[in-house]
Amino acid sequence: MSIKICHVTSVHSRYDVRIFKKECISLNKHGFDVSLLVNDTIPSELIDGIKIVSTGRIDDNKWKRIFIGVPRMRRELIQIDARVYHLHDPELLTLVRFLKRKGKIVIFDSHEDYLSTVGVKEWIPKFFRKIIRNFYEYYERRTIKLCDGAVVCYHWTAERFSEICRQVQMVLNFPIVNNGWKIKQNDFASRSLCFAGGISRQWCHHEIVKALGIIGDATYKAAGKVSDDYLNELQNLSGWDQVQFFGKLNHNEVYSKIYSNSYIGVVLLDYIPQCKFTVGNLSNTKFFEVMYAGLPIICTDFDLWKEIVDQENCGICVNPHDIEQIVSAINYLLDNPEIAKQMGENGRNAVLNKYNWSTEEKKLLALYERVLNQTS
Repeated sequence: MSIKICHVTSVHSRYDVRIFKKECISLNKHGFDVSLLVNDTIPSELIDGIKIVSTGRIDDNKWKRIFIGVPRMRRELIQIDARVYHLHDPELLTLVRFLKRKGKIVIFDSHEDYLSTVGVKEWIPKFFRKIIRNFYEYYERRTIKLCDGAVVCYHWTAERFSEICRQVQMVLNFPIVNNGWKIKQNDFASRSLCFAGGISRQWCHHEIVKALGIIGDATYKAAGKVSDDYLNELQNLSGWDQVQFFGKLNHNEVYSKIYSNSYIGVVLLDYIPQCKFTVGNLSNTKFFEVMYAGLPIICTDFDLWKEIVDQENCGICVNPHDIEQIVSAINYLLDNPEIAKQMGENGRNAVLNKYNWSTEEKKLLALYERVLNQTS
């Protein structure tokens, strides 16, 4: 009889790429009976072998999600009655003791290094940020000790968790690859930069648009969700008339409308706490998706990213706040299409051979094997 696993998320979409398309499908493919419990108002369904169970409710703010949504999920957890519960959000740590008392195996999946980010969350009033960070540090440490395993995305999270949890595995967000998928061959005549993801301040769009205004003859294809206030700021910049803004697109549309019609992929993430400022991280999907699309990349000069870019010769790293560096990198690639094309091919080959989900899937399955063996 298949071992029953229940993945649980209080905030992510039921079709979330990491949770559903990568982890749940990989586990199901290897013989596990997988359910996914979500907070939404879409009917429950069976898709790709995964039983998606909805609470039938969605909470309209973070506080309701924590204090109303999570307790509501307890009732569904009891009904599902899995052997392993795989929790995906920090507020779900409050379920660990409840599940352990019922004799369940619990794995916590830390999508971010929450200890690095909780003290800078804008939705938390400034006066309380340090207090909440200290409380979270204390609560995380006590609760992770109770977990049977942990999945992490950052090296420093792995180091911290390894002190208190027996089984810790870093599983990175490398893309799912389709070896038959190819980028169009006429992209390198477009003189077009691109970005797909969150259109927010941390992605340094101000600097990119300003650089466009200096270059003059390049366009910037941008797609993603954006607040009205931030969009208005960008629209007032001198280079905005060179921006083609597509709004929010689904995953397939990003490849067909953005990557397939672009010359350069731009991934300028700011030096944020989540990246340990200049260190960077290897769980940002945008970095590897641009490489997979066969585009030369202009990216932040994080230590971890620069190591890959230099090793694979797939792009140029810059300080995301240095307009001159950004302009110089864009002009170099625009003026050297053969070099740019070769960089794009180098990046794609690196993803096909190394930086893809099949390598991470093995790590996830190995973690499950170790956890199940230690609890059998």
